[in-house]
Amino acid sequence: MIQIHKWLEREKLKTKMIMQVHDELVLEAPIKEKEAVMMLVKKEMEEVIKLKVPLKVGIASGANWDEAH
Repeated sequence: MIQIHKWLEREKLKTKMIMQVHDELVLEAPIKEKEAVMMLVKKEMEEVIKLKVPLKVGIASGANWDEAH
């Protein structure tokens, strides 16, 4: 989460990480930033630590939290 936040600030993106719900991160992003942010979040979360078993991250988007599920 910290690395994602730093990246968003460094790139001066309008996307904001607005909350964490259990094992989920919820971000609010303009449409034009959506694809880049989704790719980065997936990569950062899957590569946060090296494990013997791959860590797989599901990612989705929607107009609200309910639509993203």
